[in-house]
Amino acid sequence: MIVGVLKEIKVKENRVCMTPAGVTTMVAHGHEILVEKSAGVGSGFSDEEYVAAGATIIDTPQEICDKAEMVMHVKEPQPSEYGMLRKGQILFTYLHLAADEPQTKGLMESGATCIAYETVQKADRSLPLLTPMSEVAGRMAIQQGAKALESTNGGLGKLLGGVPGVEPAKVMVIGGGVVGVQAAKMACGLGAQVYLMDINLDRLRYLDDVMPANCTTLMSSKGTIQSMLPEMDLVVGAVLIPGAKAPSVITRDDLKLMKKGAALVDVAIDQGGCFETSKATTHENPTYEVEGVVHYCVANIPGAVPATSTMALTNATLPYALELANKGWKKACQENEALKLGLNVHEGKLTFKAVCDAFGLEYTPVEDVL
Repeated sequence: MIVGVLKEIKVKENRVCMTPAGVTTMVAHGHEILVEKSAGVGSGFSDEEYVAAGATIIDTPQEICDKAEMVMHVKEPQPSEYGMLRKGQILFTYLHLAADEPQTKGLMESGATCIAYETVQKADRSLPLLTPMSEVAGRMAIQQGAKALESTNGGLGKLLGGVPGVEPAKVMVIGGGVVGVQAAKMACGLGAQVYLMDINLDRLRYLDDVMPANCTTLMSSKGTIQSMLPEMDLVVGAVLIPGAKAPSVITRDDLKLMKKGAALVDVAIDQGGCFETSKATTHENPTYEVEGVVHYCVANIPGAVPATSTMALTNATLPYALELANKGWKKACQENEALKLGLNVHEGKLTFKAVCDAFGLEYTPVEDVL
């Protein structure tokens, strides 16, 4: 198969979807890899390294889309790229369609077969292609939250871990999945007093056993969140319903309960955000204030550390990309239930129900296209 690796064009996005080592593996299986010029530079990989691995460097994304049978990205295609895709072509990348109606319709109009990293799901309900970036985003959420609390960035001027004789900051993490656990571990490691919340009691029992002593687990509810907000310095939103729009767990009115200069970090912003006042921001302009509360809502948090993120992501995606290239999308999805759940769009039809529900669009069961 001819596989195209596109350069990311989202603001300050420097990840790349395949490393030179990944190219070597794909080429060894008989596939032809086309890499857009400078695609890997932001992650520390030169064009020369890709050529040495067996790839061909291509000057423009249009040329790659014209030639490739499967196109790979990291972030969702941008509006300028929708028209480059075509019927019979595979798109394999993060999509987050439930939070992006224009992209959804653009991909439907393209006729392409679109498989989303974030909805590939194993039998144990784990999300193997979302997990590595969730690990990065969860850890970075605390770094960015700590910066947002600095008075020079509009925060209340509090150090997360405090110092001897001065109490540490209080951090609430809503959601006990991969993002939430990584955020809580990072905050605990810095010495903060952490409250980790989830709605699954079995999950809380497990987390209560494995988390550090400065982490308290709590059953999440609207009442509990509201009762604790006045004391919180930093709140991390880590709520996820796979493939669907994130539920709102903090409203605008709730912000009035919080301290002036407290901070919110919404890691669910890719899926529409889990705070009512969230709106997607970029690494260039990452924060804004509502009701005196600093909001950090960057939609591609791991893009700030591409050297780490690219390696973590491609470790996870390469086996699935190889399977798609070896077998074609249909056979791969028929034989691999996880990939089947990743199929979101095929020749203008939406095959992921949560996306259809988000926009009131017609749903086509994935079995109908297989």
